[in-house]
Amino acid sequence: MSLETLWLILLGLLLAGYFVLGGYDQGAQMLHPFLDSRDARDARDTRDGRSAALDAIAPFFLGNEVWLVAFTGVLFGAFPYLEGTLLSGLYPLIVAILVGLVLGNAAVQLRGRARTARGRRCWDALIVFGGALPALCWGLVLGLLLHGVPRRADGYVRIGTDDVLTPFVLACGVTTALLFAAHGAAFVALRSEPELASRAEKMGTALLRAVGAAGSLALLLTLFGAGASMTNRATSAVLAALFATALAVAWWCLVRGHRVRAFAATCSATLLPVPLVGAGQYPYVLVDAAGGGLTVQQAAADGATLTVLTAFGVVVIPVILANQLWSWWLFRGRTGRRHPHYF
Repeated sequence: MSLETLWLILLGLLLAGYFVLGGYDQGAQMLHPFLDSRDARDARDTRDGRSAALDAIAPFFLGNEVWLVAFTGVLFGAFPYLEGTLLSGLYPLIVAILVGLVLGNAAVQLRGRARTARGRRCWDALIVFGGALPALCWGLVLGLLLHGVPRRADGYVRIGTDDVLTPFVLACGVTTALLFAAHGAAFVALRSEPELASRAEKMGTALLRAVGAAGSLALLLTLFGAGASMTNRATSAVLAALFATALAVAWWCLVRGHRVRAFAATCSATLLPVPLVGAGQYPYVLVDAAGGGLTVQQAAADGATLTVLTAFGVVVIPVILANQLWSWWLFRGRTGRRHPHYF
């Protein structure tokens, strides 16, 4: 296996890790005003306005975004030609993702300082917006990559409004946003006390049905020739079947109250879109609308650079994994039992 392929796998693993970990952050942000009970919402007027749903993600909040930083570093270092070709075309969506992350993170940190219920409601709206916007935009990016992007004569990508506002790309955006929300519900159910966990389970099952409906629309569009353009159709079919299976297992486990299994299934469903793009379109890392594309060898840095980066990655990646595992072990209990309220 070549160094280029190894770094492509690592790039995919980092992005998949961010989808899993950042996905439940954004999902909990989208759902938290709707998960708190009426008594809890009324209590905000007289007490400190804490959100039980946000407390579930509090110990891991911001730390999960290390995976996005690592993904960006690998993209810039190991695949400079892909970065130069793609990011300029996706600039509006990338900016929207960053705006959503900044606003959502700031709102989560600041809502606890609001002195009135009205102030907390304003921060709550920004928290929901800050979770929904990146989730939707990540789905739009995946939809564009699956469908094929328009490349100019100079090789650069230029994406217009007409390219984004297509049924397939919009279906991918909605599917991803709903998937992140369902993933967040499964995580809150896993981490919270029984009353909140029960509400999260019910919301998660409804969201998973919506994910299945939106994903089915994207699949139908593909079958009728208006959806994804896949190089390896057999691999893509297997991954799509695994995605559908993960959704079904997650739904069944939430209905039965098997919260650990449900969260494991939503983790699987959340990461599968990444290999669907990578393995489904290999050896291309970027497929254009004309049927060609940018191959792994064309997008990657030279061999000497990749060799140096490999020595660096051997040290950094295990450190990231160890820190994540330590954090999960340290805060492994349910909210309120092994750690205090944060937000």
